Amino acid sequence: MTLAPDTPRTARSGSGRLLPDLVRVVRAHVARAARRPAPEPEVPPTPESALLRAMCHDMKSPLASLEALLRSLDRAQHDELLDLARAQTAHLSSMLRTADASGGAARRAPGGRLLDDVVRASVAASGLPPRQLTVGVQDCAAGVTVGDARVQRILTNLLENAHRHGDGAPVLLTVACRGDWVRLALTQDVAHPERVVQYLRHDAPPVDLTGLGLWSVQRHAHDLGGTVVWATSAAGLTLCVQLPDR
Repeated sequence: MTLAPDTPRTARSGSGRLLPDLVRVVRAHVARAARRPAPEPEVPPTPESALLRAMCHDMKSPLASLEALLRSLDRAQHDELLDLARAQTAHLSSMLRTADASGGAARRAPGGRLLDDVVRASVAASGLPPRQLTVGVQDCAAGVTVGDARVQRILTNLLENAHRHGDGAPVLLTVACRGDWVRLALTQDVAHPERVVQYLRHDAPPVDLTGLGLWSVQRHAHDLGGTVVWATSAAGLTLCVQLPDR
C-alpha cells in the first residue's frame, strides 16, 4: 500500500495553456498602463500661494520658540527670556510686514498720492529704526503724483529687505527724477551682494519666503514699465528702481 495525498491530477493539456494565459495577462496590463492619462505638469506657484506656504513654513520656528520660552518662565531669568521673546516677536512682525507689502493691495491708489507721502508711509511700514536710515528726496520727485499702490510696495519691500537682512548696516534711500523717469535707489553695505541680487533675476517666485520681497520688487517694476538695476561701490550695494513718470 502506498500513502499519497488524495488530490486530483491536472490534465497535461492544461499546462500547455499556462504560457499563453500569462502573455495575455501581461499584454492586458501593458494596455491598461498605456491608456492611463499622463500626469499633469506641476503648475508654478503664484506669488500669493508662494507667500502663504512660506509664511506657514517660516512661522513654525519662532512660534515654537515662543512656546518654549513661555514654558520656561519659572525656570530662568526673566530678563533673558524677555529679550528672546522680543526678538522672536520682532521677527514675526517683520515677516508680516513683508507679507503685507507683497500681498494683494489695490493696485490703483484712489485720486493719487504725492511720492513724498508714499516714501514716508513706506519708511514707517518697513520697521527700520530712524537712526539706521537716511532719506533724500529731490524737490522735483516729492511732488510727483503716484496713482498705483505698487510703487509703495516696491519701496516697502526694498526697505523691509534692508531691515531684515542688512545686519543693521546704515541705509541710504534717495528719490530723484531724471526727465520722464523717477529713480528710487537704496544703498547699503551688505556682506554678500550676490545673494541679494540673485532674487532680482528670477521669473518665478521663490518657493520659500527668502527673497520674496525682492522678487516682488522686480515683478512690480516690470509691470509698471520700469527696470531694476544694481551696482556695487565703496558705499556698498545700490539697488535702483527706475519707473516712468506718466
